[in-house]
Amino acid sequence: MSLQSKGEGNLSKLRIELGSPARYELRLGDQEVELNQYLGKPIKLVFSGTINCQHCGRLSKKSFNQGYCYPCFQSLAQCDNCIVSPEKCHFHLDTCREPQWGEQQCMQDHIVYLANSSGIKVGITRHTQLPTRWLDQGAVQALPILRVATRYQSGLVESVFRSQISDRTNWQAMLKNQVDKLDLAAERDRLFELLDTELSELEKRFGVQAIQRIHDGETQAIEYPVLNYPQKVSSLNLDKTATVEGTLQGIKGQYLILDTGVINIRKFTAYKVEFFA
Repeated sequence: MSLQSKGEGNLSKLRIELGSPARYELRLGDQEVELNQYLGKPIKLVFSGTINCQHCGRLSKKSFNQGYCYPCFQSLAQCDNCIVSPEKCHFHLDTCREPQWGEQQCMQDHIVYLANSSGIKVGITRHTQLPTRWLDQGAVQALPILRVATRYQSGLVESVFRSQISDRTNWQAMLKNQVDKLDLAAERDRLFELLDTELSELEKRFGVQAIQRIHDGETQAIEYPVLNYPQKVSSLNLDKTATVEGTLQGIKGQYLILDTGVINIRKFTAYKVEFFA
């Protein structure tokens, strides 16, 4: 059976909505293709060789920081290393690359959360990004545990928790679904007690209105559209092979799981691709 083109354009990260299971759309420029309908069916992605910066649109031979040209990578606040390490935020030092962007994105409430993607981890995100952040990470469970006034402060809180638990996901274990269910509320209470001195110091430093513990949050369970999880994870790379094809076995996090391997769609943001199914 020959496959038909379903759309062409520059990739953006997969759009995900909560559902039973989660609902996925492949974004190709202005086009969006619903993906769940292709579970169990052959699909193909063909990279044209063109990369357009997701910010300015200019042609780029290489993608920096998942979708930017080098000048934007060097100049945009969203590409600064404080985005990965929020405790290094320097907005208060008046050295932010884009103060207006920083005001809008970083000087607003953030949520510190526990998630279970490949075991317990701590993470942070803007309060407006839930549950999207959890879905992007392939979490099967997630629980908000603190509400914090700024990104910088949330980074300091995350650092406190990082002394006891990881802030990273083992993506291979996540894709293999090697994940045991956890009592995240019990873990929250255990960590609150264990880290009470450090958290209290931050509350005194910034005020209890700035750092608020959430004692009554509810754990969100998340289900993904997966027919078969891979026993061995093999990555597919558009930089090495312009055509990626196989039977779609599932979608989890930002990954398409094919019978030929897995591909992280977010990694190839800004790549011009044609999708066949």
